[in-house]
Amino acid sequence: MGVRFKGWGTAVPDRVVTNDELSKTLDTSDEWITERTGIRERRIGGTAKSLGVIAGRRALDDAGYGPGDIDFLVLATTTPDRITPATAPMIANELGMTCPAMDLNAACSGFMYAVRTAYGLLETGNRRILVIGSENLSRWVDWNDRNMAVLLADGAGAAVLEYDPDGTDLLSFVLGADGSAADLLTCEHGGYFQMDGKEIFRRAVRVVVDSATQAMAKAGVSAEDIALVVPHQANIRIIQAAAQRLAIPMERCVVVLDRYGNTSSSSIPLAFDDARQNGRVKKGECALMTGFGAGMTWASAVVRWS
Repeated sequence: MGVRFKGWGTAVPDRVVTNDELSKTLDTSDEWITERTGIRERRIGGTAKSLGVIAGRRALDDAGYGPGDIDFLVLATTTPDRITPATAPMIANELGMTCPAMDLNAACSGFMYAVRTAYGLLETGNRRILVIGSENLSRWVDWNDRNMAVLLADGAGAAVLEYDPDGTDLLSFVLGADGSAADLLTCEHGGYFQMDGKEIFRRAVRVVVDSATQAMAKAGVSAEDIALVVPHQANIRIIQAAAQRLAIPMERCVVVLDRYGNTSSSSIPLAFDDARQNGRVKKGECALMTGFGAGMTWASAVVRWS
């Protein structure tokens, strides 16, 4: 069975918050934030629904399809607009869809989990799936907490996946979860995001390297065959450490966190779309998509672009 990526779309709020702006209210500086995270600015605003609608519509337009052409909508989000109802049906309604729609929460691994879910839905007879990652993380940030306020931001990314009996863009998948690490990054009902940054760094590098290595082995490719790495945009030091251990040069890694910050489940599609717009995505080449998130979850996939 084959699956093709047929269209992509992204959305970010208009409001730009720079490091210098945060330094006016926090004990921090542009130099401190940039050195430790790689982030220089981030986008703040919107909701999971509003950003998801824009990204979803752009993905449909890019694929050349209308709302009636989609059989299922899967929304990856850590920050749904409400506890219930799910945000996905509201996005579907705004897009003019009447297909099934559901939310999925795997934190920052969410987009890749949603792509894997879409793959399974296509295996069972669906023709086209709209996958969206959309986050309104700023709503759950304590803006007096220097550790979290400098990291998290808002945004959305979407892709249309289509069944193809003759070939596939997805060569392999490796997903996992370790609930014993659940308390390392949390957000309670009515509370704010909190994390153990040092321990997350240690574990994140390990699970990214392990899952990426397994995904490449399953796809029958080596690090030399990977033309592009599209990682979750959490921290530049994590990306650098993982790339070094995988023996993949940093110049092959897509980095957009300097402009967007950590946008959780939307970060991988935001990074991919940036690479595509800059001519870095080339037909026939292999890419590694890899991420990790609270849970602790992780996901890696090898893709050959058609």
